Amino acid sequence: MSRIGKKQIEIPKGVTITKNGNALKVKGPKGELNFEYHKNISVDIEGSIVQVKRSDDQKENRSLHGLTRAIIQNMIIGVTEEYTKTLNIVGVGYKAELKGTNLLLNIGYSHPIYFVPPSDVVLQVPAPTQIIINGIDKQLVGQVAAKIRSIRKPEPYKGKGIKYSDEVITRKAGKTAGK
Repeated sequence: MSRIGKKQIEIPKGVTITKNGNALKVKGPKGELNFEYHKNISVDIEGSIVQVKRSDDQKENRSLHGLTRAIIQNMIIGVTEEYTKTLNIVGVGYKAELKGTNLLLNIGYSHPIYFVPPSDVVLQVPAPTQIIINGIDKQLVGQVAAKIRSIRKPEPYKGKGIKYSDEVITRKAGKTAGK
């Protein structure tokens, strides 16, 4: 039995979960999320508890069991709190600024880069070298953070680029002086 899948999910106050066939709708104070789960997985909602069950012990169903439970848990956390990712920009002259809802990046290329975020994600730039990404969908917040980071990944010699705030860049030694 899946250790994660067999755990019950408690529904906090202010959150409503409605089930329609194989679709779940989670509504809370921060917003609303939808999820369609696999037909071999069943979701039972009893009062303030959600239980995820699977039809049999096939490998695919075992993996979907824990996945479905984790996605529902992440949806509940997202509509009550919010997910946040922080990116730091390292490099001389590298900076970011907000133009309306779009992000303008000057990160060492010959041209500025405009990044248009999805409508469900909010970007903030409290400092020219810091970007904060907020949203209720954990997957979408992580994907937007990864896209922004992929514009200029940190390099291993000086550490210049866009990195996650908790990321550690392992440095390489540069060339040594001639003999």
